[in-house]
Order: sequence, then structure tokens, then C-alpha cells
Amino acid sequence: MEPITLTTERLLLRPFAGGDADEIHAACQDPDIQRWTVVPSPYSHADAEFFAEKQSPGGWHDDSAYDFAVVLRGSRALVGAVGIIRRNLPGTYEVGFWTAREHRGRGYTSEAVLAAARWTFTSLCGDRLEWRAEVGNGPSRAVALKTGFRMEGEQRSGLLNKGVRRDAWIGALIPSDLGLLGTDTYLPAAG
Repeated sequence: MEPITLTTERLLLRPFAGGDADEIHAACQDPDIQRWTVVPSPYSHADAEFFAEKQSPGGWHDDSAYDFAVVLRGSRALVGAVGIIRRNLPGTYEVGFWTAREHRGRGYTSEAVLAAARWTFTSLCGDRLEWRAEVGNGPSRAVALKTGFRMEGEQRSGLLNKGVRRDAWIGALIPSDLGLLGTDTYLPAAG
């Protein structure tokens, strides 16, 4: 897929580029990002360059993952990242995100995740968007809830992060949660 750009009231979600490596590296020095996400720890400048120049464009190229740099529309400052990952079940995707420390608490990540979710349902013909986070990652759960994800429970040993299996919360968003039509018919369980 050709990379695209999404806009919201305050944000621009655009593909990452090599020029983003310095800002990615700076943001990913945050111990919370290293603790709760799958970014390498310690996080080197070479890691940021690889992500911006190879990994992120590669996902767009092979239609496996769609990473967006989340930037402020006015200043172009990097707020964070939102990634949409294709899962094995057709029409199913997973969202992941991080927010630079200095931009937390302003609703930017919820705004970005909602824009990416709408794009997933309308442009990728997604019927289910999953969110996972390690049990205890309250800020990630707060973003998911604010965005409309329905919590579905806990998965024992549901995440692998830096060689350690961890329990995970899981939630999902479906097109009808956002007032959109799905691609396939959905028949919820009775009663």
C-alpha cells in the first residue's frame, strides 16, 4: 500500500521518515516507553534509524503494518506513534501506540487512535481492531477506553516483550462502535 496521511483537528498522522530518527530516539529514552512497549531497551539511535528508514516503510510496502508519526499540525513536533498491524484473521487488525512524555495528558493519543481506527475500518475494510497491553499499563488502557474499545478480559501469557511472556489486557473496537458499517456481517452472541 502507498503510505497515506491522516488529519484530525490538532494532529497530522503521516508515515515516518528518516528525518524523524532524532525525535524518535529522544522520545524512546523514556523508561515508560521502554517498559511498556516492545521497543528495544536500551534504545539506540541506530534503533530509531532502522525503524524510521527500514521497518516502518517495509510494513507499508508489504501491507503488514502501517506506522504513523503523530505530529502537531502547527509545529510538526512529534507527539508519538500509532501503528496498525494486520493479524492472521481476515479483517482483523491490532493497534499499538506510544506518546512522548511531554505530550501526555492532552488527549492527542486518543485523537490519533480514533483517526487510525476509522481509517482501518473504511480504507482497509477492517471488521475488528484489537488493543493489547500488559496488565498494569493503566495509561494505555485509559486511551483504549476513551477511544471506545470494549474490554474483553485478560490473556494469560498474552504478550511477549523483550523475551518475557506477560499477562495482557485485551479489548476490541468494531465498526458499529463508531457508527460505521462493517465489511462482513456480524452476529453477536444471544443473551
